[in-house]
Amino acid sequence: MSAPIPIRVHYHKKARELELAYQNGESYRLSVEYLRVYSPSAEVRGHGGDTAVLQVGKKDVGLQNITQAGRYALKLHFDDGHDSGLYSWDYLYSLAINQEANWADYLRRLEDAGESRQPKTIQFKEL
Repeated sequence: MSAPIPIRVHYHKKARELELAYQNGESYRLSVEYLRVYSPSAEVRGHGGDTAVLQVGKKDVGLQNITQAGRYALKLHFDDGHDSGLYSWDYLYSLAINQEANWADYLRRLEDAGESRQPKTIQFKEL
């Protein structure tokens, strides 16, 4: 069974959240940080097994652009330069409905690694 396709995708720039609205009335707001640390790219998820790379210091990440990839996915272009990986409708819906558990797991992994959501360097962004 495949996930529903959003009828509306909206980026709330100030809040740094991507909103997905569905035909059945469901609506989810996913933080850009959450989307970045759960990127489907091989750079983040690894190449199978236990090779995922914990993403740290992504608290202030934003989106520069969103493009549609065919009829099945979005490509998110983050302002930290990351833009690989396609967010399929199935993957986005899974992130939406599992957001609470995924986020708790991410925070636990950060703590276990002694890492932080805060960037380690000064972030310069173009205005």
